[in-house]
Amino acid sequence: MMRNLGLVRAFEREQIRHSPVDHQRNLKIVEALFEEARLLGVWPPSDPLEGIDVDIRLAKALNAHRAPDTCASAKTDTNTPAG
Repeated sequence: MMRNLGLVRAFEREQIRHSPVDHQRNLKIVEALFEEARLLGVWPPSDPLEGIDVDIRLAKALNAHRAPDTCASAKTDTNTPAG
């Protein structure tokens, strides 16, 4: 049993931060996961549109709250003459 989970998580974050990204290794992992899904019969899905309503609802929720506009000053620029 781990006694100091926060310390372990901090160590793991530090390890990840200082580890270089290995795109080739990551691609091999994705390909292996794809192959496993195919062998298990869960890919490709039998109905590609199954769950699309959930995806649409989630996309709407995520897109409804946009970050504050950082270019707001460009829209209300008072230095340009009115034309």
